[in-house]
This record gives sequence, C-alpha cells and structure tokens, in this order.
Amino acid sequence: STISKDSLRSSLLQLECHFTWTLLKQDVDLEELEETIGIQTEFLIKSNITNYNLLSYVCYLKNSNEEALTNLQNAEEVVKKNHPDEIARKSLVTWGNYAWIYYHMERYEEAQTYISKVENSRKKLSSTGQWKIPEIYAEQGWAYLKFGRKYYERAKNCFENSLKNEPQNPEFIAGYAIVMYRLEDFSDEQYKDISPCLEPLKRAVELNPQDTFIMALLALKLQDLNQVNEGERYIEEAMQKTPDLPYFLRYAAKFYRRKGEVDKAINILKKALAVTPKSSFLHHQLGLCYRIKLSQLKQTRRYPPQEQVEELSQLAIFHFKTVINQKTKLYYAYIDLANIYAQRRRYEDAEEMFQKAFQINILFHDDLQSLYFHYGNFQLFHMKSESEAIRCYTEGLKIEENSWGRRQCRRALKKLLEQRIQRDLGDATDFSTLGFIHNQDGEKHEAIECYEKAIALCPNNEEYLSALYELRLSI
Repeated sequence: STISKDSLRSSLLQLECHFTWTLLKQDVDLEELEETIGIQTEFLIKSNITNYNLLSYVCYLKNSNEEALTNLQNAEEVVKKNHPDEIARKSLVTWGNYAWIYYHMERYEEAQTYISKVENSRKKLSSTGQWKIPEIYAEQGWAYLKFGRKYYERAKNCFENSLKNEPQNPEFIAGYAIVMYRLEDFSDEQYKDISPCLEPLKRAVELNPQDTFIMALLALKLQDLNQVNEGERYIEEAMQKTPDLPYFLRYAAKFYRRKGEVDKAINILKKALAVTPKSSFLHHQLGLCYRIKLSQLKQTRRYPPQEQVEELSQLAIFHFKTVINQKTKLYYAYIDLANIYAQRRRYEDAEEMFQKAFQINILFHDDLQSLYFHYGNFQLFHMKSESEAIRCYTEGLKIEENSWGRRQCRRALKKLLEQRIQRDLGDATDFSTLGFIHNQDGEKHEAIECYEKAIALCPNNEEYLSALYELRLSI
C-alpha cells in the first residue's frame, strides 16, 4: 500500500481516543466490563455513544476487531439519530477508534481516511487550535471510571476539565459527582458531617431529575451522614420514577439493607435479578442479606432451628459462589465465601477461597491488608493457630498504608501478643513485634521496654539491637 505504517503511527498517536488514553487490560476484568457495558446500553440510553466506543475498545483488547467495528457503527447510528446537527463534534472519538482498529487490521488506506476526517473536523470545530473539546474530556472520564479504581483520579481530572468550559452541563456534572462518590468510598478519611461529594451529587440530581442512579448515590451518601430520612425520601421518589431499572434497584436494596430492613432489600434484589439475572453486584448483595439473616437468627435464638441455619447458609453460599464464578477478581466476595465456609466448619473450602483471593493480581494495598486481617482471624479462631494468625496480622501491618484493614490488623495483633505475654508464652519475636506496634503508635518508652525484653530472650539479635538503638536515639 502507498501509505506506510510508520507515517500513520505518528498521526495515530495525536488522536484523542481510547487507544491513546493508556487504558491497560491487566487492570480490569474484560469479560465483566463487557457484560456491564452491555447491560448499560440496554438500560441507560443517554450515554450510549460513550458505551459503544468503550465496547469497541474492549472488543479490540479481546482480539475481536470485526466486533469492534460493529460497535463503532452502532455509535455512529446513535449520533445520526440523536445529534444530526453535531455529527463531527460527537464523532471525533469514534473516528479515532476507527483509525486505530483499521491500522491494527493492516487496512492502512481506511485508517488514513479516518485520520483525515478527524483532522479536518478539528480544524473546523476549533478556531483557537485548542481542539480538545469538553465532550472528549468527558468521554475520557467515563472510560477511566469504567476501568476501575486505579483510574479514578484521572477520571476526576477529566470531568473537571470538561466542566471548566460548560459548568452547567448535566452529563459532565453527573460524571464528576459519580467519580467523587467513588473516590470517597475508597478513601480512608471518615467524613462525619460533611463530605466533599455531597454538593456535586445534589447539583447532579437537580440537573438530571430523571437520573435515578445518581439519586440513589445521593441517598446512600446521606445515609452515611446519618441523614437517613432525607435519604429515604430520594429512594422513594426514584422508586416512583424507575420501579424496574436494575441500576437504581441495586442501590435502593443496599440502602434498605444498611437501614436494617433486610427482607425489603431481598425483595428489591430479586426484582432486579429478574431483569438482569447475571449481575454479580446483585448476587453479592443477596449473599450479604442472607448472611445478616443468618447472624440475626443465631443472636436471637440460643438453639436456632438447624434447617433454617442450613437454608440461609446455602443461600448465602450460592450467591457468593455465583459472584466469584463471574467476577474472578472481586476479592471481598472470596472473603465473604471463605468466612461462611469457616462458620460451617468447611475449613478446606475456606482455605481454598483465601488462597484464591491472595492470587488476584489487581489487589490494592488496603485490599491486601483487609485480606490478611480476615485470614488471620480464620487462622486464630477456626484453625486455632496463634503463630499463623500473628504472621498474617504482621504482614498486613507491614504494608505502609493507613486503612481500615491495617488498623484491624494492628488491634488484633496487639491484643493477641498481650494475651500471650500474660500467659507467659511470649517469645522474643512476640516482644519485638509488640515493640514495633508501640513504636508506630508513638509510644517510645513502651517500645523500648519490649525490645529490651526481646533482647533478654535473644541476646545477639541484630534486628532487635538496631531497633533499640534507633529508639533510644529518637527520644
């Protein structure tokens, strides 16, 4: 062909589209992402251009280029139908994706055609030469949002950029509010009275009165801030507007589960599951509901009827298993399943689930810390192994990130070591580990005392001696 591969490459890298936004396939579960986008194109009509574009990129990552092209055609159809006057403006990302896919298919002429389309449209659209229009920032933001937690900060920046030019755009504000909610969900700061995502969520609900998904997020946030009644008003209003929308129902169910109305939550979840039977989110929520009913049963009855215990356990196990069969990287579903197995004394099954969770390759530090905490509890309370429990809690503590999981590891470890020492079972390692905890809590004198005891038991240990030396210098 007359067009050379290399001359195309530099033009391709100038395009703004999914291929130039560094969305890495190892950060996401592709099958699950494809399923999610599929459900959304069916139920959330307004963002379909964005969804088809992202889906085409997912197809490319799965080596289905033909399918990728079909999704780009779908995106073009939506533009023609809904934005006949702004075809170029709404198609820049789609055309960029076309160019890249044709390039990968070695159809260089067609790739060049789409590069030219983008370049010509850019000249027309932008008198200033500043061609990255707000829509493109927003579309990049949605893509980052879908690729998961590692990308949330980048998503936030994108929506902030899109809002600079159009501060009142309902869709941009919706994206910004959702990403702020997610960031806060994962952040370790506890917002007691006011939370940074509350205002954006309220603005988004004002500007998107039909978007019940955002209403539900606002309701959950109000619930977090102990404004339960106000939250419930939003849930009830949304229930009137979209009684069958699975995206809304799953959060409504979460709201009622956290409010303690577990049966109501179960009914809502079953209703949503009838619409989207494969949704792992719904199965996970159902598993949690049955687990709550199980523990309530055990708390209220000294000898709970065995067949009820069995039934609720089986239901919880069934739904958690469904989740991990579909979402192989959802670590907390493995923990939930392992913990129920442990309660049912199915220790080998529990052990297997924990090991599978440790093998997930996209765990964040705080995920890993909470995994060590749960595994430590399993070793301590079910396998009766203090030494294994100590090892797990210590591993969680060693990861330098403040999180719920780390605080739990520290508390459990401190309590366990103090008990061992009281029973005169403490060895040098126990004292030095306790010293390490005291030192981290800024309790220097207690730390020194612990390290001195460790050295008394194990006189020439380099590690203990240098820790003690550092501590004495720091006082």
